[in-house]
Amino acid sequence: MTLAPVRVLLGTGVLCLLSSLCSAKDPNATVPLVIWHGMGDSCCNPLSMGYVKKMVEEEVPGIYALSLMIGKTVIQDTQNGFFMDVNDQVAFVCDQLANDPKLKDGYNAMGFSQGGQFLRAVAQRCPTPPMKNLISVGGQHQGVYGLPRCPGESHHICDWIRKMLNSGAYSDFVQKHLVQAQYWHDPLNDDLYKQHSLFLADINQERGVNETYKKNLMALEKFVMVKFLKDSVVDPVVTEWFGFLKQGQAEETETLQESALYKQDLLGLGEMDKAGKLVFLECDGDHLQFTREWFTAKLLPFIS
Repeated sequence: MTLAPVRVLLGTGVLCLLSSLCSAKDPNATVPLVIWHGMGDSCCNPLSMGYVKKMVEEEVPGIYALSLMIGKTVIQDTQNGFFMDVNDQVAFVCDQLANDPKLKDGYNAMGFSQGGQFLRAVAQRCPTPPMKNLISVGGQHQGVYGLPRCPGESHHICDWIRKMLNSGAYSDFVQKHLVQAQYWHDPLNDDLYKQHSLFLADINQERGVNETYKKNLMALEKFVMVKFLKDSVVDPVVTEWFGFLKQGQAEETETLQESALYKQDLLGLGEMDKAGKLVFLECDGDHLQFTREWFTAKLLPFIS
């Protein structure tokens, strides 16, 4: 991602930390932040998540920022973003958060690319400790139907992923062993998708309504979704705002507000929208390409 070397302090939470007039116990001043990286990335890459973590710590002095490592090493973390069952990843993270004493009073969450929908699953399945704000940066909440360009340096892995998705995304083997298949959403094979999708169909209430999922998601203070206007990785890009392709064809898209998920309010998104809890942001760049100035102005107010 492109990050400008501009440092700007915004938000009353940041100013409170610098003022003796603010209470040190103000819960809005230093709410912890949990970060989940995207496909082909890792927790600690100094050019991506490592930089974001450092930037947040500079802009919000005293904040506890946790960039999630899925596995015991950075290499495992990167590989697990391709090959570890998403449900197992979510369970791993839920256990880690529940056992972190620094998060016991709640935290904000920021997911990049597939980390966005993974953290939403955490919000829906694991309400303790409580997630306050969920910030999805280029997340694919209705899944994807295409992989035009795979980020990261593992091009041979990307080529293999495309082959597997095209040949049988809903086979038991591919679903179990390929992360991207678990949020592959084929609008031409809706029954097959609902029957065999191990992850996405579940968290999107497409095999029945889990009232606990709905209740937990609605407990968020804000659900922020960022769409990249020149995205060349995510297809269709409207999934970053919880929209998708209309069922039965692969050309026309529909917005979240036009979807059955919203109209039937299966996840509570309709009620959240009316209450002002849903925030839709745009970034004029390719996938996860933003400047520090944009991050500070648009996302920092939901963190600090």
